[in-house]
Amino acid sequence: MKILITGGAGFIGSNYVHYVRENHPDYQIVVVDKLNQQGNKENLREVLGQIEFHQFDLVDEDKLRPIFESGIDYVVHFAAETNVDRSIEDPDSFVNSNVLATNVLLRLSRDYKIKRFHHVSTDEVFGSLELGSKNKFNEQTPYAPRSPYSASKAGSDHLVRSYFHTYGLNVTISNCSNNYGPYQVPENIVPVFALMAFNDKPLTIYGDGKSVRDYLYVLDHCRAIDLILHEGKTGETYCIGGGEEKNGIEIADTILEITNKPQSLKTFVTDRPGHDRRYAIDYSKLATELGYEPSVTFEEGIRQTVEWYKNNPTWWQPYMEKFYVPKFMQNTKQEDKR
Repeated sequence: MKILITGGAGFIGSNYVHYVRENHPDYQIVVVDKLNQQGNKENLREVLGQIEFHQFDLVDEDKLRPIFESGIDYVVHFAAETNVDRSIEDPDSFVNSNVLATNVLLRLSRDYKIKRFHHVSTDEVFGSLELGSKNKFNEQTPYAPRSPYSASKAGSDHLVRSYFHTYGLNVTISNCSNNYGPYQVPENIVPVFALMAFNDKPLTIYGDGKSVRDYLYVLDHCRAIDLILHEGKTGETYCIGGGEEKNGIEIADTILEITNKPQSLKTFVTDRPGHDRRYAIDYSKLATELGYEPSVTFEEGIRQTVEWYKNNPTWWQPYMEKFYVPKFMQNTKQEDKR
Protein backbone atom coordinates (compact mmCIF):
# COMPACT_ATOMS: atom_id res chain seq x y z
CA MET A 1 0.00 0.00 0.00
CA LYS A 2 1.11 3.55 -0.74
CA ILE A 3 -0.21 6.27 1.56
CA LEU A 4 -0.07 10.04 1.06
CA ILE A 5 0.00 11.93 4.36
CA THR A 6 -0.51 15.67 3.90
CA GLY A 7 0.81 17.93 6.65
CA GLY A 8 2.99 15.02 7.71
CA ALA A 9 5.68 17.25 9.20
CA GLY A 10 3.19 18.94 11.51
CA PHE A 11 2.28 18.02 15.06
CA ILE A 12 -0.39 15.37 14.57
CA GLY A 13 0.74 14.45 11.06
CA SER A 14 4.31 13.64 12.10
CA ASN A 15 3.07 11.53 14.99
CA TYR A 16 0.90 9.66 12.51
CA VAL A 17 3.85 9.13 10.13
CA HIS A 18 5.78 7.52 12.99
CA TYR A 19 2.70 5.45 13.90
CA VAL A 20 2.32 4.13 10.34
CA ARG A 21 6.06 3.43 10.06
CA GLU A 22 5.87 1.34 13.24
CA ASN A 23 2.54 -0.40 12.70
CA HIS A 24 2.52 -0.81 8.90
CA PRO A 25 6.19 -1.28 8.00
CA ASP A 26 5.28 -2.52 4.52
CA TYR A 27 3.49 0.73 3.59
CA GLN A 28 5.18 3.24 1.30
CA ILE A 29 4.77 6.67 2.91
CA VAL A 30 4.66 9.90 0.92
CA VAL A 31 4.56 13.17 2.88
CA VAL A 32 3.66 16.58 1.49
CA ASP A 33 4.09 19.58 3.79
CA LYS A 34 4.68 23.24 2.98
CA LEU A 35 6.48 23.67 6.35
CA ASN A 36 4.53 26.60 7.74
CA GLN A 37 4.44 27.57 11.43
CA GLN A 38 3.32 24.08 12.46
CA GLY A 39 5.45 22.07 10.04
CA ASN A 40 8.98 21.06 11.00
CA LYS A 41 11.02 18.57 8.97
CA GLU A 42 12.98 17.80 12.14
CA ASN A 43 9.86 15.97 13.39
CA LEU A 44 10.58 13.30 10.75
CA ARG A 45 14.35 13.13 11.15
CA GLU A 46 14.34 9.51 12.33
CA VAL A 47 12.35 8.26 9.31
CA LEU A 48 13.35 10.60 6.46
CA GLY A 49 15.42 7.85 4.88
CA GLN A 50 12.39 5.55 4.87
CA ILE A 51 9.77 7.88 3.40
CA GLU A 52 9.28 10.14 0.37
CA PHE A 53 9.12 13.80 1.40
CA HIS A 54 7.96 16.80 -0.67
CA GLN A 55 7.80 20.45 0.40
CA PHE A 56 5.16 22.52 -1.39
CA ASP A 57 1.71 24.01 -0.96
CA LEU A 58 -1.16 21.66 -1.84
CA VAL A 59 -2.74 24.30 -4.05
CA ASP A 60 0.20 23.74 -6.43
CA GLU A 61 -1.54 21.10 -8.54
CA ASP A 62 1.37 20.77 -10.98
CA LYS A 63 3.54 19.42 -8.16
CA LEU A 64 0.80 17.32 -6.57
CA ARG A 65 -0.43 15.54 -9.70
CA PRO A 66 2.78 13.50 -10.33
CA ILE A 67 2.47 12.05 -6.84
CA PHE A 68 -0.98 10.72 -7.68
CA GLU A 69 0.28 9.48 -11.04
CA SER A 70 2.84 7.36 -9.17
CA GLY A 71 -0.02 5.36 -7.63
CA ILE A 72 -1.57 6.37 -4.30
CA ASP A 73 -3.88 4.00 -2.41
CA TYR A 74 -4.78 6.05 0.69
CA VAL A 75 -4.82 9.77 1.46
CA VAL A 76 -4.83 10.99 5.06
CA HIS A 77 -5.32 14.75 5.01
CA PHE A 78 -3.91 16.58 8.02
CA ALA A 79 -2.58 19.66 6.22
CA ALA A 80 -4.30 22.80 7.50
CA GLU A 81 -3.77 26.14 9.12
CA THR A 82 -4.90 25.41 12.66
CA ASN A 83 -4.36 28.26 15.11
CA VAL A 84 -7.51 30.17 16.10
CA ASP A 85 -5.60 33.31 17.09
CA ARG A 86 -3.82 33.55 13.74
CA SER A 87 -7.08 32.92 11.89
CA ILE A 88 -8.52 36.03 13.55
CA GLU A 89 -5.61 38.12 12.27
CA ASP A 90 -5.19 36.42 8.86
CA PRO A 91 -8.38 34.65 7.71
CA ASP A 92 -7.37 34.62 4.03
CA SER A 93 -4.56 32.10 4.51
CA PHE A 94 -6.95 29.78 6.36
CA VAL A 95 -9.46 29.76 3.51
CA ASN A 96 -6.65 29.13 1.03
CA SER A 97 -5.07 26.23 2.96
CA ASN A 98 -8.14 24.65 4.49
CA VAL A 99 -10.71 25.00 1.70
CA LEU A 100 -9.04 25.58 -1.65
CA ALA A 101 -6.17 23.14 -1.07
CA THR A 102 -8.60 20.48 0.15
CA ASN A 103 -10.59 20.82 -3.06
CA VAL A 104 -7.47 20.27 -5.20
CA LEU A 105 -6.60 17.18 -3.17
CA LEU A 106 -10.14 15.80 -3.43
CA ARG A 107 -10.33 16.36 -7.17
CA LEU A 108 -7.08 14.51 -7.79
CA SER A 109 -8.18 11.72 -5.43
CA ARG A 110 -11.34 11.39 -7.50
CA ASP A 111 -9.52 11.48 -10.82
CA TYR A 112 -6.95 8.86 -9.80
CA LYS A 113 -9.51 6.65 -8.01
CA ILE A 114 -7.78 6.32 -4.65
CA LYS A 115 -9.09 3.60 -2.33
CA ARG A 116 -9.84 5.90 0.61
CA PHE A 117 -9.61 9.59 1.47
CA HIS A 118 -9.59 10.31 5.19
CA HIS A 119 -10.09 13.91 6.25
CA VAL A 120 -8.89 15.04 9.68
CA SER A 121 -11.04 17.79 11.17
CA THR A 122 -11.86 19.41 14.49
CA ASP A 123 -14.66 19.62 17.04
CA GLU A 124 -14.53 23.40 16.70
CA VAL A 125 -16.79 23.17 13.65
CA PHE A 126 -19.65 22.43 16.05
CA GLY A 127 -19.42 25.74 17.90
CA SER A 128 -19.65 25.95 21.67
CA LEU A 129 -21.36 24.14 24.55
CA GLU A 130 -22.58 25.69 27.77
CA LEU A 131 -20.38 25.38 30.84
CA GLY A 132 -21.87 22.90 33.30
CA SER A 133 -24.11 21.19 30.75
CA LYS A 134 -23.98 17.45 30.13
CA ASN A 135 -24.24 17.85 26.36
CA LYS A 136 -21.42 16.66 24.12
CA PHE A 137 -20.68 16.95 20.43
CA ASN A 138 -21.47 13.89 18.35
CA GLU A 139 -21.78 12.99 14.68
CA GLN A 140 -25.28 14.50 14.48
CA THR A 141 -24.39 17.86 16.03
CA PRO A 142 -25.21 20.75 13.65
CA TYR A 143 -22.28 22.83 12.46
CA ALA A 144 -21.91 26.28 14.07
CA PRO A 145 -18.31 27.52 13.57
CA ARG A 146 -17.40 30.73 15.38
CA SER A 147 -13.90 31.63 14.14
CA PRO A 148 -12.29 31.89 10.69
CA TYR A 149 -10.34 28.73 11.56
CA SER A 150 -13.38 26.64 12.46
CA ALA A 151 -15.39 28.06 9.55
CA SER A 152 -12.66 27.07 7.09
CA LYS A 153 -12.52 23.56 8.56
CA ALA A 154 -16.30 23.31 8.36
CA GLY A 155 -16.06 24.27 4.69
CA SER A 156 -13.50 21.55 4.03
CA ASP A 157 -15.67 18.97 5.83
CA HIS A 158 -18.60 19.84 3.58
CA LEU A 159 -16.41 19.59 0.49
CA VAL A 160 -15.30 16.10 1.49
CA ARG A 161 -18.91 14.99 1.96
CA SER A 162 -19.87 16.51 -1.38
CA TYR A 163 -17.25 14.39 -3.15
CA PHE A 164 -18.74 11.29 -1.53
CA HIS A 165 -22.33 12.13 -2.50
CA THR A 166 -21.59 13.63 -5.93
CA TYR A 167 -18.70 11.51 -7.21
CA GLY A 168 -18.80 8.42 -5.03
CA LEU A 169 -15.32 9.06 -3.63
CA ASN A 170 -14.55 6.69 -0.74
CA VAL A 171 -14.21 9.15 2.15
CA THR A 172 -14.24 9.19 5.92
CA ILE A 173 -14.06 12.20 8.24
CA SER A 174 -12.97 12.51 11.85
CA ASN A 175 -13.61 15.45 14.19
CA CYS A 176 -11.22 15.43 17.12
CA SER A 177 -10.94 17.29 20.40
CA ASN A 178 -7.85 19.22 21.61
CA ASN A 179 -4.67 17.22 21.00
CA TYR A 180 -1.50 17.36 23.06
CA GLY A 181 1.76 15.42 22.98
CA PRO A 182 5.24 15.38 21.37
CA TYR A 183 6.08 17.76 18.49
CA GLN A 184 3.31 20.26 19.27
CA VAL A 185 4.56 23.78 18.54
CA PRO A 186 4.24 26.34 21.35
CA GLU A 187 1.15 28.06 20.00
CA ASN A 188 -1.09 25.70 22.01
CA ILE A 189 -1.78 25.66 25.69
CA VAL A 190 0.09 22.51 26.81
CA PRO A 191 3.48 23.18 25.18
CA VAL A 192 3.24 26.92 25.92
CA PHE A 193 2.58 26.27 29.60
CA ALA A 194 5.29 23.61 29.81
CA LEU A 195 7.94 25.81 28.20
CA MET A 196 6.93 28.85 30.20
CA ALA A 197 7.17 26.81 33.39
CA PHE A 198 10.61 25.47 32.40
CA ASN A 199 11.77 29.06 31.94
CA ASP A 200 10.02 30.55 35.01
CA LYS A 201 7.84 32.77 32.82
CA PRO A 202 4.14 33.58 33.25
CA LEU A 203 1.55 31.02 32.18
CA THR A 204 -1.02 33.27 30.46
CA ILE A 205 -4.64 32.14 30.80
CA TYR A 206 -7.45 33.54 28.64
CA GLY A 207 -10.27 35.41 30.42
CA ASP A 208 -11.47 33.73 33.62
CA GLY A 209 -9.64 30.49 32.72
CA LYS A 210 -12.82 28.44 32.95
CA SER A 211 -13.31 27.62 29.27
CA VAL A 212 -13.29 23.83 28.95
CA ARG A 213 -11.78 21.57 26.31
CA ASP A 214 -11.75 17.79 25.89
CA TYR A 215 -8.07 16.75 25.79
CA LEU A 216 -6.85 13.91 23.58
CA TYR A 217 -3.34 12.42 23.68
CA VAL A 218 -1.97 12.56 20.15
CA LEU A 219 -0.98 8.87 19.99
CA ASP A 220 -4.56 7.90 20.86
CA HIS A 221 -5.69 10.17 18.04
CA CYS A 222 -3.30 8.45 15.62
CA ARG A 223 -4.60 5.04 16.62
CA ALA A 224 -8.18 6.19 16.10
CA ILE A 225 -7.41 7.62 12.65
CA ASP A 226 -5.78 4.36 11.64
CA LEU A 227 -8.84 2.41 12.76
CA ILE A 228 -11.12 4.67 10.73
CA LEU A 229 -8.87 4.55 7.66
CA HIS A 230 -8.83 0.76 7.57
CA GLU A 231 -12.15 -0.21 9.16
CA GLY A 232 -14.44 2.82 9.05
CA LYS A 233 -17.55 2.85 6.87
CA THR A 234 -17.32 4.93 3.72
CA GLY A 235 -19.11 8.27 3.86
CA GLU A 236 -19.20 8.24 7.65
CA THR A 237 -17.97 10.75 10.22
CA TYR A 238 -16.41 9.70 13.53
CA CYS A 239 -15.86 11.92 16.57
CA ILE A 240 -12.59 11.28 18.43
CA GLY A 241 -12.19 12.39 22.04
CA GLY A 242 -10.04 11.76 25.05
CA GLY A 243 -12.84 11.88 27.61
CA GLU A 244 -10.86 14.41 29.67
CA GLU A 245 -12.55 17.81 30.09
CA LYS A 246 -10.18 20.41 31.57
CA ASN A 247 -10.15 24.20 31.77
CA GLY A 248 -7.18 26.54 31.44
CA ILE A 249 -6.64 26.84 35.17
CA GLU A 250 -6.56 23.06 35.58
CA ILE A 251 -4.04 22.72 32.74
CA ALA A 252 -1.80 25.34 34.37
CA ASP A 253 -2.13 23.77 37.82
CA THR A 254 -1.24 20.30 36.50
CA ILE A 255 1.84 21.50 34.62
CA LEU A 256 3.06 23.68 37.49
CA GLU A 257 2.74 20.69 39.83
CA ILE A 258 4.62 18.37 37.44
CA THR A 259 7.41 20.91 36.93
CA ASN A 260 7.49 21.88 40.62
CA LYS A 261 6.93 25.56 39.83
CA PRO A 262 4.96 28.11 41.93
CA GLN A 263 1.29 28.85 41.33
CA SER A 264 2.21 32.53 41.20
CA LEU A 265 3.32 32.02 37.58
CA LYS A 266 -0.36 31.96 36.54
CA THR A 267 -1.31 35.21 34.81
CA PHE A 268 -4.70 36.04 33.34
CA VAL A 269 -5.00 37.88 30.00
CA THR A 270 -7.82 39.52 28.08
CA ASP A 271 -10.05 36.90 26.49
CA ARG A 272 -9.83 36.41 22.73
CA PRO A 273 -12.77 37.38 20.49
CA GLY A 274 -15.38 34.65 19.97
CA HIS A 275 -13.79 32.36 22.55
CA ASP A 276 -15.93 29.19 22.79
CA ARG A 277 -16.71 28.20 26.37
CA ARG A 278 -16.74 24.43 26.19
CA TYR A 279 -16.02 21.56 23.82
CA ALA A 280 -16.73 17.94 24.70
CA ILE A 281 -16.78 14.85 22.49
CA ASP A 282 -19.04 11.82 22.62
CA TYR A 283 -16.89 9.16 20.96
CA SER A 284 -19.33 6.29 21.61
CA LYS A 285 -19.84 5.60 17.87
CA LEU A 286 -16.10 5.07 17.43
CA ALA A 287 -15.96 2.93 20.55
CA THR A 288 -18.96 0.79 19.59
CA GLU A 289 -18.19 0.31 15.90
CA LEU A 290 -14.39 0.19 15.89
CA GLY A 291 -13.41 -0.60 19.49
CA TYR A 292 -11.63 2.69 20.23
CA GLU A 293 -10.85 3.74 23.80
CA PRO A 294 -8.21 6.24 25.04
CA SER A 295 -5.12 4.44 26.34
CA VAL A 296 -3.92 7.04 28.87
CA THR A 297 -5.47 9.31 31.46
CA PHE A 298 -4.96 13.06 31.18
CA GLU A 299 -2.47 13.03 34.06
CA GLU A 300 -0.44 10.21 32.45
CA GLY A 301 -0.48 11.87 29.05
CA ILE A 302 0.54 15.27 30.41
CA ARG A 303 3.41 13.76 32.39
CA GLN A 304 4.66 11.93 29.28
CA THR A 305 4.33 15.13 27.25
CA VAL A 306 6.15 17.34 29.75
CA GLU A 307 8.89 14.71 29.99
CA TRP A 308 9.26 14.73 26.20
CA TYR A 309 9.73 18.51 26.15
CA LYS A 310 12.14 18.29 29.06
CA ASN A 311 14.25 15.73 27.17
CA ASN A 312 14.17 17.59 23.81
CA PRO A 313 15.30 21.18 24.45
CA THR A 314 17.07 21.42 21.08
CA TRP A 315 13.69 20.85 19.40
CA TRP A 316 11.77 23.59 21.22
CA GLN A 317 14.42 26.22 21.94
CA PRO A 318 14.23 27.77 18.43
CA TYR A 319 10.53 28.40 19.01
CA MET A 320 11.21 30.45 22.13
CA GLU A 321 12.44 33.32 19.96
CA LYS A 322 9.47 33.39 17.60
CA PHE A 323 6.41 33.00 19.81
CA TYR A 324 3.19 34.11 18.20
CA VAL A 325 1.52 36.56 20.62
CA PRO A 326 -1.84 37.96 19.44
CA LYS A 327 -2.31 41.72 19.84
CA PHE A 328 -5.30 41.24 22.09
CA MET A 329 -3.22 39.27 24.63
CA GLN A 330 -1.15 42.29 25.60
CA ASN A 331 -3.49 43.52 28.35
CA THR A 332 -2.78 41.24 31.33
CA LYS A 333 -3.84 41.09 34.94
CA GLN A 334 -2.28 39.13 37.79
CA GLU A 335 -3.97 36.10 39.31
CA ASP A 336 -6.61 36.82 41.92
CA LYS A 337 -5.20 35.27 45.13
CA ARG A 338 -8.50 35.29 47.00
